[in-house]
Amino acid sequence: MERLQSSAAEMKLVGGRLCLDFVNTVDGRKNDSSPLCDKLKDYSDLVAWSQHTGIVTTAEAARLIKEGKQKPAAANTVLRRAIALREALHRIFKATVKGSVPRSIDLETVNDELLKARKNEKLINTGKGFRWEWIGGETALDRMLWPVTQSAAEFLSAGDFSRLRECGGEECGWLFEDTSRNRSRQWCHMQDCGNLAKVRRFRTRAREQ
Repeated sequence: MERLQSSAAEMKLVGGRLCLDFVNTVDGRKNDSSPLCDKLKDYSDLVAWSQHTGIVTTAEAARLIKEGKQKPAAANTVLRRAIALREALHRIFKATVKGSVPRSIDLETVNDELLKARKNEKLINTGKGFRWEWIGGETALDRMLWPVTQSAAEFLSAGDFSRLRECGGEECGWLFEDTSRNRSRQWCHMQDCGNLAKVRRFRTRAREQ
């Protein structure tokens, strides 16, 4: 099985953290008048994104797609959980960017998924030390939500929120962690929103002359 065909499998991964790339599976959040473009329209899109980010392998993606077709109701339930988690994380991160207090119900959503994820973690001895490993997830339809939630928990508990940014594009709304030395990153991707902003500034100056 080759890479799944989906816009979720082609999106740029510019968030700097898995959880931010997950939140960025929606385009056009920033401007209320802009139509939203959700890349996670069905369960296969969720699997495609997971394969794209590397949290599931090609073989694992094939098994998940097969399992999802055999259990469509369960797959749809996982998709709804994924969307609920994504939207809760978006609201939490946006509140952080604005310096406001996140809603407790959103944090409860994250905690609920974190409890589910941790039931599938096991501490193992590698011979050179110990590490956490996901277990029993070959055909678990929600397995991609485990590392996403783990990434979010790590960022929320130990991340540097002063580096959390929202893209400066007029319609984008993507979030990213600014790891630049002078903390000057403005765009999710310079070749996209950055260049578009340059063009708009040029046209504005041309009209004013």
